[in-house]
Amino acid sequence: MTDVPLYAKLGFTDAEWGLIAGLPQSVLTAASAATHDSARKTRAEVAAGLDRISDARASASQLVSAAASAAVGEAGDPELGEEPPVIEPSDPAGYAADVLGRAAEVATLLSIKASAADAETYKHWLVEIADEVVGAASTGGVLGIGGDTVTENERTFRDDLAKILAG
Repeated sequence: MTDVPLYAKLGFTDAEWGLIAGLPQSVLTAASAATHDSARKTRAEVAAGLDRISDARASASQLVSAAASAAVGEAGDPELGEEPPVIEPSDPAGYAADVLGRAAEVATLLSIKASAADAETYKHWLVEIADEVVGAASTGGVLGIGGDTVTENERTFRDDLAKILAG
């Protein structure tokens, strides 16, 4: 007797689940790469995003909880001190566009296959991840004084993601 994976019980195929479970990490990466920062600031952004992903394992939404568990399983568990490699896309704008395209795909998929509550919770969670990342470290300034908490590129990515997910 074979165990049916949770994502199949939720009504998703393996490919669909890969898209759903992989998107949180992609949102984190795109939000972090929206503005080039120092290695220290990038690590702070990644840590903030991973914490938000990890925390969602306790979500009341079975979909979000399962997606967060899958994402943490792939990226590493910050509660265990696991640090995934920092991904820096060679074309941040192109990567962001790809992530936004996948977010639109997921939004459509969820509207068809998930409950309204699970879909809204998942989409809200993605925007929270982006928000955590873009607000984690200021850019510019001198010795950490001054600068922008959220740059225009970061704001644009976060706002575009929110618009796409709002449908």
